[in-house]
Amino acid sequence: MAGTANHDYHILEPDIWPLVGSISALTFTSGMVLSWHPDVLGPLAGATVLWAGLAGLIATFFMWFRNIVIEAQRGDHTPVVQLHMRYGMILFIASEVMFFVGWFWSFFDFALFPTPLTFDHETGATTSLWGQAGAIAQFIPEGMEVLDPFKLPLLNTLILLCSGTTVTWAHHALIHGDRQGLKQGLWATIALGVLFSSIQAYEYSAAPFGFGGNTYSSAFYMATGFHGFHVLIGTIFLAVGLYRAYLGHFTPRQHFGFEAAAWYWHFVDVVWLFLFVAIYVWGGWGAEYH
Repeated sequence: MAGTANHDYHILEPDIWPLVGSISALTFTSGMVLSWHPDVLGPLAGATVLWAGLAGLIATFFMWFRNIVIEAQRGDHTPVVQLHMRYGMILFIASEVMFFVGWFWSFFDFALFPTPLTFDHETGATTSLWGQAGAIAQFIPEGMEVLDPFKLPLLNTLILLCSGTTVTWAHHALIHGDRQGLKQGLWATIALGVLFSSIQAYEYSAAPFGFGGNTYSSAFYMATGFHGFHVLIGTIFLAVGLYRAYLGHFTPRQHFGFEAAAWYWHFVDVVWLFLFVAIYVWGGWGAEYH
């Protein structure tokens, strides 16, 4: 990771962590497959491989980001390097957008074009996993209750919108050299993120339907659950930024670590707005509210 004074970029020394990360990712996915097929090597083997891969990934994340912070603090992140780090973050967020496009695509496909998915050979009845037998065009299974979008989901929407304003407050405070405002804005954003996750966990525990049973509930939990996971990652991202702020890191001219966290948090906010409108409001339209 040695810098160079002859270029406006720096050359990294060989590092083992990209290799460790690659091996750990392969180990993690292999462990998942083995866990789904315990008859191959046994349930203990699958769990061991899975957790070993996860431990390697966590270690890679920690050490790799640690190296990036060290580079930033010693001046290796020149304007050219910062520009390309921004390109990388933009591409990462774009990939995350396409990830959620997949879940929205499946949700609308199930909702607008519910096709027969199972066939009972004894009765000859065809059943859609979205609706009931003989009611393929039915949007919500008959008699199924859904969450009222204007209770906890609306509250969580307001919480995330407020968190978007607090992280923007922290960003503007940093640009203008107000480090106290930076810390206060980050504390407020993290607290709102934790509150959002807590309310969503309670919402799941009180939901009138489980994960399986029909495609509506499966699509609901996959889309909102993955968003909740991204909120958790974003909260950790911001917490690391807060810790670095207390260490005296970031300057008005160089603070990409914080800026990337803020971009990610705004992405999480926007995705939730689409989830709230499409899945909670439109998706449950006409059904009985719990």
